[in-house]
Amino acid sequence: MKIASAEVLITSPTRNFVTLKLTTDGGITGLGDATVNGRELAAASYLRDHVAPLLLGLDPHRIEDTWQYLYRGAYWRRGPITMAAIAAVDMALWDIKGKIAGLPVYQLIGGASRNGLLAYGHASGTSQSGLSESIHEHLEKGYRAIRVQSAIPGIHALYGVADQPQASGERYDYEPAGRGARPVEEDWDTAAYIRHVPQVFEAVRQEFGAELPLLHDSHHRLTPIEAAKLARRLEPYDLFWLEDCTPAENQQGLRIVRQHTTTPLAIGEVFNTVWDFQQLITEQLIDYVRAAATHFGGITALRKVMDLAAQYQIRSGFHGPTDISPVGFAAQLHVGLAIHNFGIQEYMEHSSATNEVFRQSMTFKDGYLHPGETPGLGVEFDESAAAQFPYQPAYLPVSRLHDGTMHDW
Repeated sequence: MKIASAEVLITSPTRNFVTLKLTTDGGITGLGDATVNGRELAAASYLRDHVAPLLLGLDPHRIEDTWQYLYRGAYWRRGPITMAAIAAVDMALWDIKGKIAGLPVYQLIGGASRNGLLAYGHASGTSQSGLSESIHEHLEKGYRAIRVQSAIPGIHALYGVADQPQASGERYDYEPAGRGARPVEEDWDTAAYIRHVPQVFEAVRQEFGAELPLLHDSHHRLTPIEAAKLARRLEPYDLFWLEDCTPAENQQGLRIVRQHTTTPLAIGEVFNTVWDFQQLITEQLIDYVRAAATHFGGITALRKVMDLAAQYQIRSGFHGPTDISPVGFAAQLHVGLAIHNFGIQEYMEHSSATNEVFRQSMTFKDGYLHPGETPGLGVEFDESAAAQFPYQPAYLPVSRLHDGTMHDW
């Protein structure tokens, strides 16, 4: 059996997605996700112009060998574009292997270690009452864990807060990648943020009690000592985790945070290889791995980083917003179901238009996700539906301080 064709498919139902479709000479197809939010065409070109020609004639069963061929053979390794392309190939090959075997992918990588994957949803509000309403809505949908984000007095537009006026005058509807030729500019005030967030969690705990798992995302905006200050102030509210509290390119910075707080830390949604996690894991500077299969080299790489993390009692918390296509999300669910050190899975529901393009066997019930029993990844791509949604330029926002200085977003 050989790979006979490799097609790169771009569609934009609500937001842009890059999908790789591999087909064997026996007519079996496999799908992979190569979406890099705001840089989709770069990933598509890398796949179409440089990777796809190398795949033709290869044995689709040789997944590990193909992964190493694409990673080591390029010479210039790592980076989100390269690793998203490798991820797409890896997912598509696992999808093909599962279809040939007549088994869902999780059965090929060890079988189920649990009955379902605990998911957390995104609640937010521009006021405390709006936040409370959002939390109630998520609980009614079945979520058993909630990420809490709030507007901050003095900050005009802030990532992660739904129905919020943007600098452009438009509304913010959970999807930070705005359609248009240039990014929207948001603003930031660290002192205001650190003052306000503990008050938010105090009110949430008073209303919803101590048992509800609560999470929060700082989105790389703090220095290590600022992150340590916030994490310590949040200790009375017993967070499930504090996410991306400081840019983790400086991995030593997490030592400062660790020295000052017992709040659990989750890091890594912008990481691309196990090397980005190596020090954080071996020095036990984090508690949860936030990697995404789409940006990390696929199922093969995600399993390896979690094997390393398991030696240090570090669990998974895979990135799962709607800029991960249903294909990439399914890949993570199969890994999460199989590994022993699963922690929690982020889950943002895709739009109805996205679900028309990507037909899924995945289920969400009583707060738990499951990839389903369909052979392979359990996702099919409807090309006729996809054709109704052509690519549209879209960019993530940028962030500036009040004096105009560019800041982390």
